[in-house]
Amino acid sequence: MIGPDIAGIAERLGVAADTATAIPQLAAETGLDVDGAYAVQTALVQRRLGRGERLVGLKMGLTSKAKMAQVGVNEVIWGRLTDAMRVPDGGTVDVGAYIHPRVEPEVAFLLDRLPEPGEPMGSFTDAVRAVAPAIELIDSRYANFTFSLPDVIADNTSAAAFVVGPWSAVPDGLDNLGVLLEVDGRVAQVGSTAAILGDPRRALDEGVRLVGRHGVRLRSGWVFLAGAATAAVPLAPGVHVRAVVESLGTAALRASS
Repeated sequence: MIGPDIAGIAERLGVAADTATAIPQLAAETGLDVDGAYAVQTALVQRRLGRGERLVGLKMGLTSKAKMAQVGVNEVIWGRLTDAMRVPDGGTVDVGAYIHPRVEPEVAFLLDRLPEPGEPMGSFTDAVRAVAPAIELIDSRYANFTFSLPDVIADNTSAAAFVVGPWSAVPDGLDNLGVLLEVDGRVAQVGSTAAILGDPRRALDEGVRLVGRHGVRLRSGWVFLAGAATAAVPLAPGVHVRAVVESLGTAALRASS
């Protein structure tokens, strides 16, 4: 039996992202399963690397019940970040470059060394150099932002852009910090870092375990986005978005009008 056309699926997703054109879901049509979806993700990101982008980190997806409910899937997933996805703190993004962009508040880690799977949380600060508030801009390439689990994995977990605020030393506790997402100065979402697998540090441990299954190892100096603390909010033209994480500070971006 002939399996899914990994390269062909990756090309369809890549063209959809490049042209900001939504496409139908692909997994049911192509028979793509989770393992095949990660193979598509690898090919999709390799397509970006082939035109000069660099890997700068990893991101977790669906680490909160709110996010799982919002998109209708129920398993933690991971994707890749490139330098072209990074937006300076306070910078402007072109909303016209995306299909249906959404933003969500996150916690980012700066890796100092490669964590080991199952490493005790007590040695966490030895592996993580710093922590920061962050915003992830997600943009599914599928019509109506609707997809199955293999679909979203293949689509690099809807990764589109990200902003990291000022780095600071890792505090003693990260498990119940208040989180706000503000749009034009008004609170759009309220949450807690507890929504990220109970503690964002657990997201790092889960990420190390999951990527290891696919032969991927995190690197020193990489950014690691632990996952969203609230549901995502649509990004409208011209708005200013700010994520506020208690004790960590803020990260911000502006959408072009």
